[in-house]
Amino acid sequence: MRRAPSFHLTDAERTQLQQWARGRRTPARLMLRATIVLLAADRQDNRHIATAVGTSRQTVGLWRQRFATHRLTGIVQDAPRGGRPPQARQALAARIVKTTTQTSPRAATHWSLRTLAQHLGTNPALVHRVWKAHGLTPHLVRTFTLSKDPHFLEKLDDVVGLYLNPPAHALVLSVDEKCHIQALDRTQPGLPLKKGRCGTMTHDDKRHGTTTLFAALNVAEGKVISTCLPRHRHTEWLKFLRVIDDQTPQDQPLHLIVDNYATHKHPTVQRWLKRHPRFHMHFTPTSSSWLNLVERFFGELTTKRIRRGVFRSVPELIQAIEEYITYHNAAPKPFVWTATVETIMEKVTRARKALNKTRTA
Repeated sequence: MRRAPSFHLTDAERTQLQQWARGRRTPARLMLRATIVLLAADRQDNRHIATAVGTSRQTVGLWRQRFATHRLTGIVQDAPRGGRPPQARQALAARIVKTTTQTSPRAATHWSLRTLAQHLGTNPALVHRVWKAHGLTPHLVRTFTLSKDPHFLEKLDDVVGLYLNPPAHALVLSVDEKCHIQALDRTQPGLPLKKGRCGTMTHDDKRHGTTTLFAALNVAEGKVISTCLPRHRHTEWLKFLRVIDDQTPQDQPLHLIVDNYATHKHPTVQRWLKRHPRFHMHFTPTSSSWLNLVERFFGELTTKRIRRGVFRSVPELIQAIEEYITYHNAAPKPFVWTATVETIMEKVTRARKALNKTRTA
């Protein structure tokens, strides 16, 4: 008499199977298989498992044996079936991939499911399956910029070195301006968040002016030194440098990571820096704002406080920004930089090769 195979689940396997069995976005077939395996691991026989999950004993025996032989990979994918592969379907799938990646529709920039299906004489469902199988997303696009700075590697090594190996007994500050923050008021009140509906806000707004946030992020501690000023000329930059000078210990050298904005290199600023030798400026490469950690703080400020805010005046906007920074500084969490110069250069090299290949094609 044949006996159903028994097996023992590791903690990792049990956790993954439970996620599949309970996941809302897990395919139904995978939910069924994961449930069968979990019940089989509890030493239940195939008949009781089939009754519990509403399937046949043959199905339970199949996936029980498949897991015992191949573990998790055995239930994720179906076993290859016999027979000759559908050559016509494969040829059409290859045409879909080639057309999607190498051509554009007439009077448009990219293909959609329906336009490509109509162009090739097939159905949108097949186009969707082929796109999903090959990871194609023509409706999405990401922006990028490769720095053309001739001293890119030297500046990269300098800035990343400050993050990974900061100088002893010195403060490393990531500094920048967030310009033109608008005090926007909505023309109508939005609807609040409720079950089954996200919060709403009008697409049009009333503009009440702008402010510029100057911020210096302490890389080691995560605290932020800040001030809001109406403009962002070199005079305002000097004012902020004096704020940094006043709010940091006088006996500590300061290493400031800044971008290549012209006001940071103004002759008046250079003269002031010579009179304050504890300030050491480190410039990021051109078109490399991602190297400045304070941009990460700006992103959180925008997401959590500004984007959905309603501000009827510039002072109200400034008050909201200062309240957020005060709350942040009460329990700061530093942004930890982990990328090395070598890993960054590998990505940059691959990107340049791909860009040069596109240009020569």
